[in-house]
Amino acid sequence: MISKDSIESAYCFFHQKWRVYSYSNNLRQKDDIEYSIASYVESMNRQLYETIADGKSDFLTDHTSFSIDMQAAISRLDIMAAETDKQ
Repeated sequence: MISKDSIESAYCFFHQKWRVYSYSNNLRQKDDIEYSIASYVESMNRQLYETIADGKSDFLTDHTSFSIDMQAAISRLDIMAAETDKQ
């Protein structure tokens, strides 16, 4: 089961990190953010992760696709949060 709280927590964490990451020119800072997201992913609700990953096994953990994955994760979580608000 995916709780509303787990969706909102993941959304807030990803959104906050994305805002810093997307405007940063500091490669070390970006690496630190990628590491913190990968660490968060390891402990997050597995069903939620699998839902936002949409079948991609290295979702949010591959350096080469991190930026695209983050944008997709935030978008999917935003949709999920809106759906839970309707219920």
